[in-house]
Amino acid sequence: MNVFRTVMTVMRKELKDLARDRRTLALALFLGPLLYPALMLGMGSLAEKRAKTQIDKELEIPVVGREYAPNLVAFLQGYGLKAVAPPADLTAAIRKQEVDVALRISPEFPADWRAGKPALVEILKDSTRRDAEIPSRRLESVLNAYSQQAGALRLLSRGIDASISKPINLGTQDLATVEAKRGVLLSVLLPYLLILTSFIGGAYLILDATAGERERQSLEPLLATPAPRGAIVSGKIAAACVIGMATLVLTLLAFRISAQISSGVGRQLNVSFPAMAQMLLVLLPMLFIGTSLLTWLAASAKSMKEAQSHMTWLLLLPMVPTFALMASPVKSQLWQFAVPFLAQNQLILKVIRNEAITSAMWGVYLASAFGLAALLWFAAVRRYQQEKLAISG
Repeated sequence: MNVFRTVMTVMRKELKDLARDRRTLALALFLGPLLYPALMLGMGSLAEKRAKTQIDKELEIPVVGREYAPNLVAFLQGYGLKAVAPPADLTAAIRKQEVDVALRISPEFPADWRAGKPALVEILKDSTRRDAEIPSRRLESVLNAYSQQAGALRLLSRGIDASISKPINLGTQDLATVEAKRGVLLSVLLPYLLILTSFIGGAYLILDATAGERERQSLEPLLATPAPRGAIVSGKIAAACVIGMATLVLTLLAFRISAQISSGVGRQLNVSFPAMAQMLLVLLPMLFIGTSLLTWLAASAKSMKEAQSHMTWLLLLPMVPTFALMASPVKSQLWQFAVPFLAQNQLILKVIRNEAITSAMWGVYLASAFGLAALLWFAAVRRYQQEKLAISG
């Protein structure tokens, strides 16, 4: 009971110290919940509006050699692609992003067309420009439609059924669930934001409670008390976890509210309470892991600046599984749920896609995650047991 009272006393002391700085407390609690949903849903809404605009509006396509294929130009016009005169230097215009996509018709097009040979047309674009993807796909699909229609008419003019050129009637049946389709746009950004929020949610408090107090020389009186060092460490970690948990809950609630009031991509987010509860359970171990790791790092630092310098690489850690999965997607295997960050990423993706999480997955994940948190807590306690911790500089 004495140890528990010590933990609670230290926790209340750290929370009171943070509460005195109301601006810092407000930033710690509300910056993430306000910024992350606005960032994700705002970017999604802008992307959706851009796609709708480029799909629906009439596009002007610079066409070199319009006079060689008037029927093709008229066909493009019927699909909202208006052929216009190309600029003097078409290549430079595309590279300067003055033109999204252009078309070049070969001078031999009329002769090849009449001879029944494949007539050359070229799509000119910069493949590295994301904003040119939709216009390029629109132009390519219309050209394919024109080619198929012309080929079918040629066969019919010779008394041949056009379907003879398609010995296989290929069809596709998409077996993805509705939830998985809705979550595909969110599967890249959302896991990183949530993992990052849980990982460093209590960062400011724990850095200030260890490295900050050491720099202010206020840690030595606390360590001079007869309270066990483990209870002192646990109290500081508990206070940081309270702030981190509050930030995480507010972030999830902010996502829920943003998705409910959004008219665009936010509607695709699964914001049911069971899904939010599952995400909270997934992220809870990461909160303890991040707070314990920060406690150990801050206790090893000689100043607040040195402790804060660790944030640079800590912010990058949650990105590792996201970029790894983008570069090399892998199927879910049981061992992955024992790997920090990768496990959280995979589990959050399953929640987004509304896929079942088996008891074996939960067991491996919770055991490995809380086991790692316990090891980091033990390392922090051992660091606090060193007497030189109370010496500044």
